[in-house]
Amino acid sequence: MAGRDGRGLGRGFTTLWSAAAVSALGDGIVAAAAPLLVTSLTRDPVLVGLSVFVQQLPWLLLAPVSGVLVDRVDRRRLALVMNAARAALTAVLAGAVFAGVVSLPLVYGIGLLLGCCAALGDNASGAMLPAVVADADLPRANSRMFGAYSVLNKLCGPPLGAALFGVAAGLPLAVDAVSFVGAAALLSALRLVSDTPGRPAERAPVRRQFTEGVRWLWGQPAVRALTLALCLMNVTLIAGFSVLVLYAREHLGLSEFGYGVLLTASALGGLVGAAVAPRLQARFPSSVLLRTGLVLETLTHVGLALAGSPWVAGAVLGMFGVHGAVWMGVDRTLVQRAVPDELRGRVTSVFMALAVGGSALGAVIGGPLARAFGLTGPFWFSAVVMAGLTVFAWRPFGRAIDDPAPLPSPGPAAVATN
Repeated sequence: MAGRDGRGLGRGFTTLWSAAAVSALGDGIVAAAAPLLVTSLTRDPVLVGLSVFVQQLPWLLLAPVSGVLVDRVDRRRLALVMNAARAALTAVLAGAVFAGVVSLPLVYGIGLLLGCCAALGDNASGAMLPAVVADADLPRANSRMFGAYSVLNKLCGPPLGAALFGVAAGLPLAVDAVSFVGAAALLSALRLVSDTPGRPAERAPVRRQFTEGVRWLWGQPAVRALTLALCLMNVTLIAGFSVLVLYAREHLGLSEFGYGVLLTASALGGLVGAAVAPRLQARFPSSVLLRTGLVLETLTHVGLALAGSPWVAGAVLGMFGVHGAVWMGVDRTLVQRAVPDELRGRVTSVFMALAVGGSALGAVIGGPLARAFGLTGPFWFSAVVMAGLTVFAWRPFGRAIDDPAPLPSPGPAAVATN
């Protein structure tokens, strides 16, 4: 275990948290600026949604190899290299915007490559957290990670990104590139405080190793239930959120800066959720929190479909932020505690492939739904699907969640350890 100072979660966690925080701020700035950049090139909701889809696609394409790679190599080094690559790619796009030669194909291409880096780097970063904090501290550690994400990525980043975009369209991208450089620099120091360097791995076939991760996940009822539910929830969420910039600009009548401010509403809720999540997890069974989350997410889509003013939409997004923080705390803690370390990269890659795969599918269908039924159409679709999921997932989110029975990991000869 990384050195602990007796007051917090240890130096290793502080370093990992700092790297995530720096990157989160840069990504939050681009979260508002990137859709504005795309809508400056096209107003077609299908093409706007496609810009989201291309960043999610790599999680599906790389799932068989990303988890195996994370379990084979030094996770810190892999995360560092991927952050450096993201800095270079973002800098290229920023340069194209400043030079006035940016185009949709370039945006899609850079987005696809950034998605590849995220599929590898984020998997590696997530797998490091249980190595730098004690098992009992995971709810608190996850809450702090999400708290920083909410403040920097959701609260501070979007309005800053929209304001920077108003100054110069390429400026938010340049700032994001610098943030990736900062994150890489911080991760380079993690070797000084982490006692879990990558260990030599058995070079079993990639296909066999990936299959072991799939088999373990499918045989674990709690993780399986969470994975399948999250996949469908992401379909419904991104179906609406992929065209949120058009919804805000054309349905709610907001300016570019107003759109950035609207995105902070969920961040304010996320702060509240991150603050109360550890207490709620200590007081209530996971099944109660997850079932409540299903209901709240359904109501989120209904509320956005009915909202006729930015104030109503902002209140709905604030409620969603609270729910999202609590849900994240529950599902991440359950998965981190259940998965054996030697399988963590592979199981996480399967979990994320299905979760982000749902996001990719939502991005694909969101634009056509908005084109066919108006900008509230994706939210009505999502409300109906979420209502159905709530009914079908109610029972699985009971005993299988509260009393998980983790399966033993494969024998040492069958897996490659990290």
